[in-house]
Amino acid sequence: MLTKILNGPVTAVSRAFALLGGVVLVVLMLLVIVSITGRALIPLGLRPVPGDFELVAAGTAFAVFCFLPWCQLERGHVSVDILAPLLGRRRDAALSIFHNLLMTAASAFIAWRLWAGMLDKMQYKETTYILGLPVWWGYALCVPLAAAFVLVSAFTVIRSAEEALMRRAGT
Repeated sequence: MLTKILNGPVTAVSRAFALLGGVVLVVLMLLVIVSITGRALIPLGLRPVPGDFELVAAGTAFAVFCFLPWCQLERGHVSVDILAPLLGRRRDAALSIFHNLLMTAASAFIAWRLWAGMLDKMQYKETTYILGLPVWWGYALCVPLAAAFVLVSAFTVIRSAEEALMRRAGT
């Protein structure tokens, strides 16, 4: 089966991205602590981190995109399973394929619009207010993660289809 071949690499990449997202969130947490401490201790000559909110906004977006492939792979996105027992195993399997197809379409749309947004930010040379960093850099960091989300979503369609075929065969 195709999923047996692809499962290892897809899992490894998704897990690595999720771990990277966790590291980024920890770094952002430390940045916020340092910045708040700097604000609180201005009378002692300390200062907040310049552009802290710009860094936190970009870093949080990056972390979210890091987590999306893992969440999709682990079936972590919100689903409503109230009707699943009533539908039976075959219809439930078909519904799983449909949901993964929808997620693949949604992730492709997100990746496409992220790419278009990046090109727009590059064209107009938009920068952040305090640090003056090009805004497109944040987009560029998220584009490969969005592409990974698309690929993992497509993988989950294949996985769901294979699971449906195995259920149908009774294995």
